[in-house]
Amino acid sequence: MTRLQIHRPDNGSPTDPPPPGNGRSRGLPDLPSGIGAANGAWIEDLYLAWLEDPGAVHASWRSLFESLGDDRFLPRESVAGIPPDRRSIFDARPRRDAGPAPVAPGEEAARAAERMAKDAAVSKLISAYRRNGHLMARLDPLGLRRAPLRPELTPAYHGLADEDLGTVFHCGRLGPTPQAPLAAIVERARKVWCGPIGVEYMYLRDERRRRWVEGRIEEAGGEYPLDRPTALRVLDKLTAAEQFEGFIHTRYPGAKRFSVEGSDALIPLLDLLISSLASAGATEVDIGMAHRGRLNVLANILGKAHSDIFEEFEDRFEPPPGFLAGGDVKYHLGYSSDVQTPEGRSVHVSLAFNPSHLESVYPVVEGIVRAKQDHLGDADRLRVVPIAIHGDAAMAGQGVVAEMLNASGLPGYTTGGTVHVVVNNQIGFTTPPELTRSSEHATDVVKVVLPPVFHVNADDLGAVAFVARLAAEYRQEFQLDVVIDLWSYRKYGHNEGDEPAFTNPVTYQAVRGRPSPLARFVEQAVAAGAITPGDVEEAAARIRAHLEVELHRARATDRPPGELGGLWKGLHAGDHPAATSSPTRFPRERLEGFLEALSRVPDGFHIHPKLRRVLERRKEVAEGRATVDWAVGETLAFATLLSEGFPVRLAGQDAGRGTFAHRHSILHDQQDGSVWLPLNHLGVPQASCEVIDSPLSEAAALGFEYGYTMARPDALVIWEAQFGDFANAAQVVIDQFISSSEDKWNRYSGLVLFLPHGYEGQGPEHSSARLERFLQLSGEDNWRVVNLTTPAQLFHALRSQLRRNYRKPLVVMTPKSLLRHPRVVSTLDDLATGWFHPVLDDVTVEPDRVERVVLCCGKVYYDLLAAREAGGDDRVALVRVEQLYPFPDFLLEGVLARYAGARDLVWCQEEPANMGAWSHVAPEIASVSRLPLRYAGRPRSAAPATGSKYLHDREQAALVKGALEAR
Repeated sequence: MTRLQIHRPDNGSPTDPPPPGNGRSRGLPDLPSGIGAANGAWIEDLYLAWLEDPGAVHASWRSLFESLGDDRFLPRESVAGIPPDRRSIFDARPRRDAGPAPVAPGEEAARAAERMAKDAAVSKLISAYRRNGHLMARLDPLGLRRAPLRPELTPAYHGLADEDLGTVFHCGRLGPTPQAPLAAIVERARKVWCGPIGVEYMYLRDERRRRWVEGRIEEAGGEYPLDRPTALRVLDKLTAAEQFEGFIHTRYPGAKRFSVEGSDALIPLLDLLISSLASAGATEVDIGMAHRGRLNVLANILGKAHSDIFEEFEDRFEPPPGFLAGGDVKYHLGYSSDVQTPEGRSVHVSLAFNPSHLESVYPVVEGIVRAKQDHLGDADRLRVVPIAIHGDAAMAGQGVVAEMLNASGLPGYTTGGTVHVVVNNQIGFTTPPELTRSSEHATDVVKVVLPPVFHVNADDLGAVAFVARLAAEYRQEFQLDVVIDLWSYRKYGHNEGDEPAFTNPVTYQAVRGRPSPLARFVEQAVAAGAITPGDVEEAAARIRAHLEVELHRARATDRPPGELGGLWKGLHAGDHPAATSSPTRFPRERLEGFLEALSRVPDGFHIHPKLRRVLERRKEVAEGRATVDWAVGETLAFATLLSEGFPVRLAGQDAGRGTFAHRHSILHDQQDGSVWLPLNHLGVPQASCEVIDSPLSEAAALGFEYGYTMARPDALVIWEAQFGDFANAAQVVIDQFISSSEDKWNRYSGLVLFLPHGYEGQGPEHSSARLERFLQLSGEDNWRVVNLTTPAQLFHALRSQLRRNYRKPLVVMTPKSLLRHPRVVSTLDDLATGWFHPVLDDVTVEPDRVERVVLCCGKVYYDLLAAREAGGDDRVALVRVEQLYPFPDFLLEGVLARYAGARDLVWCQEEPANMGAWSHVAPEIASVSRLPLRYAGRPRSAAPATGSKYLHDREQAALVKGALEAR
């Protein structure tokens, strides 16, 4: 039945404010105290019931509805098809000729008012169950955590007495009939809202979604039976999960596996969730999860061959000669496959690789999904769906969850809603919930995006199946987040070798001797007639035989590594014999054409007066009247790649303007606020460009961009830190994903990091991008780390990211003051005919006259250059090491050979001696030079820089002088 719609104010408030003075609902005169707009949905139900049958409501309400007049309600014959734009009784306007509503005289009026007040009390009682029933739901399989009866869930709290229990009241959709005795209403409310499913949804600000959830839950009536096909699916998945864990436990005793036991329901839940998403239009599902239950998910959801998993337990890997052993532990590995659902649909399911930093994979998966959606043109975001599987303690405790939730609704980061599954085993390593979070539920952090939360008892597989399908339907219906909180337990300690009773004796007294989830399900399902003992025996025998065969296969064969597929097809590992780079130069005439296009805005676009100069300068460069500065070099790198079909995505805090106001890639109309992105209007066929002002986040924002590169090797993806040291807050992503994913997982990324770096006297917090940390993480040719000094170098470095048939991350120490330095310029010919130089030699000196060679990188070069010119000394050569890793030893050796008469070799840097590049470059330089190497720079320090501009200037002058003068 189509229900009457209460019209809401524009601000999304669930009810219209009452008119001043009387507190009554608009359009419903003479309501008793306590009944108002907050009871709107319930009164709408009453009204609909009266339209269908006037005798279905109490006489007091019948009298009230009849008093409204014929123009205030719809004719009874049209109840079944009420148009959504028709006004409800709450939008009624009194007729001009209508007098006050008739009031029954004397005692009859008092009885009517009392009855209406009790009706309102029943409405509030039902609302209390809808709002707070989850706090009393039977969620804990161990029965250790059950809240006492809450006062607001008792009739007495709302002024209803025992003698009212037999009175019939209207209960709307709660019951199977619109009216029922109060005792039956209370029983029904407890069954629906305090059973094995507890629902949080009343805070949803969109009434349509709120009523949608409420309707689905109340229609089920607190009963969640399994039909035979679903029961057989659950039996198969639970049996597979239990047999898999037991098989490993006996064949590989003592091996860590972080089993799913106790939370076995996760496996049928994911199976039903994925198939339901596929039925609702999804063709790809990407999963991120930590290590708990991961092997089981790989085997029994993604279909990874058991023999492959057993081979990992056999641990017979031998690295090639001369190579360190890479790889990762088996419960961190990912996988992808095409899964066939029982309904006959094929869905591609991927599980992202993840280290032990549990929640850090959440933004990575979101980035992967967004990249796939962008590539497929999935504007509705229905085809690719993310599933984030969390632990209860990790979800509540790790801040990256809140960061990603905050970003999830923003245009540059939305994926159309994530299905969150919390494996709530009610413990964090050894710590119980009351010591790991301040919130009532582990899921309370998600309320920043206001999703419905379905808490469910993992021992009730009917309820688990119900919420799996309901969550999938909700996500596809509304393209918004939804949460399943799977209350379960952990059979063993944190791993199978731990003794959990050391710290949690009461919990593990309840766990010991408890029938397994499979045994409990079988007992209930057989008793209900959904499955037979024969079904149970057949499933167990079939799965056990399969495991034996797979173990034999694992011990008998070795498998070669797989080839790259999808968008990665044709790309290689960096050490592959076929790995090559293509030239990065670009025709000058086309560069000039792009600059012309980039200097224009649409007719009628009101650009800020100061930015006209930015556009004019682009045109001057095209015409040869100006040189290429940093902003132009960067912009032309983007434009040329776009014209070659490579998408560009640049994200960071204030990335559109640039922290130091050099970029201005997004222009804002000064009158109406509309925006113009010139890079999307080059006047030639091109890929798309996104420039995104990110939320104030580093860990989630960087993880998202890394994930994006995992699915879009064809795109230039850049994360820009507002200041380089902001990367500190994303160190987990840098350490565990970007720097090491190739070595651990054979997963490649072309992500670019822009990290503003340079000592400008701004204090310890905004001087250093912590270059030393990136160099410390460098090894096995895992990425490139550069500190560039010219726009041409930036242009060619960025283009080289895509102009090669392999992918490596690129870490760029970007400048601050050099963005507008008059000497930090290049020519269009440098872009049109040049290439990237890992080492820039000094072309301004005569090699035969040089007595001292100063090696440096980044901004300090220009300080050295100015001081050398001021002193007029032509016996010092300034050589820039632009690429710090992989270190260009062969190239540097050739440059140093030119200065045969040099007697002094110096490394000069702005950073303290225990920071910057010194510790990294010293042994590398020593390996290619006959000269002893000395250091010129700041001494060792606990902080990157001084907070005093005066001391900074003095230190800077001293280190420059020390580098240029003889010792």
